[in-house]
Amino acid sequence: MKPFIHENFLLETEASKKLFHDYAKELPIIDYHNHLPPKEIAENRSFENLTQIWLDGDHYKWRAMRAFGIDEHFITGSASDKEKFIKWAETCPNTLRNPLFHWTQLELKRYFGIDELLNPESADRIYEATQELLRTKDFSVRALLSKMNVDTVCTTDDPRDDLSYHSSFSSSDSKTEMLPTFRPDKAIEFKNEETSLNYITELAEVSRIKINDLDSFMEALLQRHDYFHMQGCRLSDIGLPYLEIEDFTESEIKSAFLKLLRSHSISETERKKLRIFILIELSKKNHEKGWVQQLHLGPIRNNNARLFNSIGPDTGFDSIGDYPQAHGLSRFLDVIDRSNQLSKTILYNVNPAQNEVFATMAGNFNDGSIKGKVQWGSAWWFLDQLDGMEKQINTLSNMGLLSCFIGMLTDSRSFMSFPRHEYFRRLLCNILGKDIRKGHLPNDIPLLGKLVTDVCYANAKNYFKF
Repeated sequence: MKPFIHENFLLETEASKKLFHDYAKELPIIDYHNHLPPKEIAENRSFENLTQIWLDGDHYKWRAMRAFGIDEHFITGSASDKEKFIKWAETCPNTLRNPLFHWTQLELKRYFGIDELLNPESADRIYEATQELLRTKDFSVRALLSKMNVDTVCTTDDPRDDLSYHSSFSSSDSKTEMLPTFRPDKAIEFKNEETSLNYITELAEVSRIKINDLDSFMEALLQRHDYFHMQGCRLSDIGLPYLEIEDFTESEIKSAFLKLLRSHSISETERKKLRIFILIELSKKNHEKGWVQQLHLGPIRNNNARLFNSIGPDTGFDSIGDYPQAHGLSRFLDVIDRSNQLSKTILYNVNPAQNEVFATMAGNFNDGSIKGKVQWGSAWWFLDQLDGMEKQINTLSNMGLLSCFIGMLTDSRSFMSFPRHEYFRRLLCNILGKDIRKGHLPNDIPLLGKLVTDVCYANAKNYFKF
């Protein structure tokens, strides 16, 4: 019987097959946004079993296990690694039509050569066979990156990070390049006075700048921006529910920051004004340094207070938000663009109802200076599955230029996630192949092959200048 993951998986036409096998399959991977731990890459970590490399930190799988009725003891609790894996094997056959089913089988095939479907009957065999392989040097982190032909990974790093792991890794003989990304979310949260003061104190320590007002805070933050640049960083990122634009005066925001330094409470309006001021200044700095900036907008986080309080953040209790996006995003980009200081920018939405909003918003700020200067980014988070990616590609094709698109990323904390690039590439080739069959595109394989090569690799290579 043909294995489930076979050479023409997801490829429905002869043209789709030719485009994938001749143009997409062997391309290197540029994973320009992920949450991989730099420490594990620098130290070339090896994993003891599939649970450690595959289940730990994977909130996609955790959500599915909870939905299937698996007790938290076997998800983030104190159960053994083997017990947790067995519970995932029980869940897996019940993820049919969820992307986890495809991802699971694709990852077992690509990393371990396993064609057998994961289920309670195969769980022990798969666990033991992979455990033996994971003990070999061919399954260390760097070996896995090489196996997946990963050219570049861009991690996600707080301005306070000393980037020591990036520094040590840069002198290694790895064929994969690891670069940091400047992610100042916590610098602009101002959730409460205590967390704000703690952050300010730590920023002062790492920058060696005494912070006693807003000017010195910005000096310290921009100094970290310079430091990241010296360490090879060329990307920034911010994650927000939505952009709120509040007009402000210099005296207002300076006064609000002094209140924070004195442990006084500030109003939500003052928080918004401080936030937007800092974001504007950082965006101008991105332009000055020639960086790409990314805006991840739309999720509603930590919905379940009871489980958030017991388990913590980034554990699977976030979802799609229904915030208004267009007005604030437009004003933010326009404020920066007025002085011609808008850098290359990637916009990501998590709410599919706003696909057309984001696709057309990107087009407002392309000025002919750079190919694809403002991008609508790949289908993100809950949308990086077949339906979500197809809708993103179709909307982008209709309202922008697919030919300028910089393609896929993993957004993952797992070293087993790189076949998601293959998944995207197969889907893209299948869409184009079906369009040829319908007569919507010419049967010109070299022409469409160039489009595939550009979207899957070359556009990102040129856009980021890696």
